[in-house]
Amino acid sequence: MKQPTQLTAPSSQYVDQWPSHLAGTDLASRQTTEYLPFIIRPIRDQGDLRKALEVRHAAYARHMPLFADALRSPEADDLEDDITILLAESKLDGSPLGSARIQNNLHRPLNLEQSVDLPPWLKGKRLAEARRLSVAPGSPGRLVKMALIKACLMYSFANRLQWSVLAARPPLDRSYEKLLFRDLLEGGTFIPLPRENNVPHRVLGLDMENLEATYTQAQHPLLGFFCHTHHPDIHVGNEQAIKAESPIAPSIYAVTEPSMRTWA
Repeated sequence: MKQPTQLTAPSSQYVDQWPSHLAGTDLASRQTTEYLPFIIRPIRDQGDLRKALEVRHAAYARHMPLFADALRSPEADDLEDDITILLAESKLDGSPLGSARIQNNLHRPLNLEQSVDLPPWLKGKRLAEARRLSVAPGSPGRLVKMALIKACLMYSFANRLQWSVLAARPPLDRSYEKLLFRDLLEGGTFIPLPRENNVPHRVLGLDMENLEATYTQAQHPLLGFFCHTHHPDIHVGNEQAIKAESPIAPSIYAVTEPSMRTWA
């Protein structure tokens, strides 16, 4: 049985799109290069963390205003050692355009597993969970979102993780379904998640080991973007060095019943 990949110690170096085990492969050789008007990279310090929190709060305030205030401060997960927070920054002025948080299960279960029993066939699989994908309002929003999703998939690819999983509330679940994420629970069940203010979420996953084949078979319009385009402006890493400075106090929020406002 293949042993889980161990993440390296914190480093200031980014992991490029094609790690050494993919160098020279057919997939890597069929790349075209495309530059973006922004950079995506792991956060490095508390200044970066504040930028990620700024865009996270603004994004959630548009859709879940009762919950968004708690996201002005970092959550406990933001400060964990096995967490990577990605930040999208404008090349023009360095303003934050988006962020996402990724956890792997190489050293502990995913946060999602505190609320959901994943199917037995995922037991023993190397998983990544993407959360808090947030995009600032404005014209490049869809491109930033797709690039952040690609960065999350690249993280899984670079660390040889087998499945990328997430929980999405309506109507966002449909957007991930269009990206070929599949239901991980029978019947597309929606589960109220305490960590998300008890709003029901759908648990979805994408098979990373067969990503290109899945997109090719479906003739998906984003096959080129996700699999055949090298984006030098997207960097993924596996650690961030934010512990050395005085920590920002994590947010504390009360769990309440869902309200109609949370579905706006």
